[in-house]
Amino acid sequence: MADSIMSNGTHNKKALLSDSQLFEAKFDELVAELIERDLKDPGLVDALNRHREVLVYNVPGGKKNRGLSVIGSLRELLPPSQLTQDVVQRALVVGWCIELLQAFFLVADDIMDASVTRRGQPCWFRKEGVGLDAINDSFFLESALYRLLRKYCRDQPYYVHLLEIFTETTFQTVLGQTLDLMTAPPGDVDLSRFSMEKYKTIVKYKTAYYSFYLPVAAAMYMAGITNEVEHNHAKEILLEMGEFFQIQDDFLDCFGDPAVTGKIGTDIQDNKCSWLVVKALEVMSPEQRAVLEACYGRKDDASVEKVKALYKSLQMQTLYHKYEEESYQRLQKLIARCAVTLPSTVFLNFANKIYKRNK
Repeated sequence: MADSIMSNGTHNKKALLSDSQLFEAKFDELVAELIERDLKDPGLVDALNRHREVLVYNVPGGKKNRGLSVIGSLRELLPPSQLTQDVVQRALVVGWCIELLQAFFLVADDIMDASVTRRGQPCWFRKEGVGLDAINDSFFLESALYRLLRKYCRDQPYYVHLLEIFTETTFQTVLGQTLDLMTAPPGDVDLSRFSMEKYKTIVKYKTAYYSFYLPVAAAMYMAGITNEVEHNHAKEILLEMGEFFQIQDDFLDCFGDPAVTGKIGTDIQDNKCSWLVVKALEVMSPEQRAVLEACYGRKDDASVEKVKALYKSLQMQTLYHKYEEESYQRLQKLIARCAVTLPSTVFLNFANKIYKRNK
């Protein structure tokens, strides 16, 4: 379907704008709504100016696949005649609400992981004058999304569905983060805690629900699709996709180019239960395991390089690319089986954005 609409909904002199351009343009309007038009108390000026900086620094810098997937999915679910200007604008708002949720998770996650960079710039908490005040800033990012949902969607029949899917997804993500933190506490390396089963549970709850199911589920509700069977079919496909995405992320954390990915990988130093370490444990010798136990979760460069050298000797790059191809084939079969009443393009568009990515 068309990836663009008239910027004012009529066929006049204004050029067609892509969804990506429409989405980018919407952000400034939403910042103005939250900072300038929402609360008028002059005593809040300093706090609101701070929150403007929080929004601009943390929300718009990523690839925006999650947010754009709302309008992208809605275009596949509704006929063009129903994609009015109002419908499109609300889809853009809901997309940015997902990006706000993502920013909330990332600001907090970077503090917990003591990360250095995010999206090619210092993590927010590492910015001069911010520090642990970033915890409160993360709370603002989460609360802001609900103010926007209320402002733009309160009179829509799907409003309660959106509130429920956002709160449920946040709860699921927090559970995944809890399991992640418990499995790999900093400075307490115990490789016996790591297993593929535990890894997949962490990924499902920490990443797949909010990154993959949430955008499509939101679009489905906006299109009037509330049938539980259809949502379960979509969920099965999208959680499979989310699992691959996180495995890909783990691979890029170790083998990606920071100049391309925008972040310096720290999974080895952070003692993370990543796909690479779990898969390596399945195929390594006792001698290799001894090296891993001595070096994994350590901060010094020499230990990190030894782990990377071990991964290379175990041909982890080859194993990953084999997994990637198998995962894509598995996903194609899943889409053919489950996308019975839903357009398969909803899922194929998502898949084509993530397979073979390098950042």
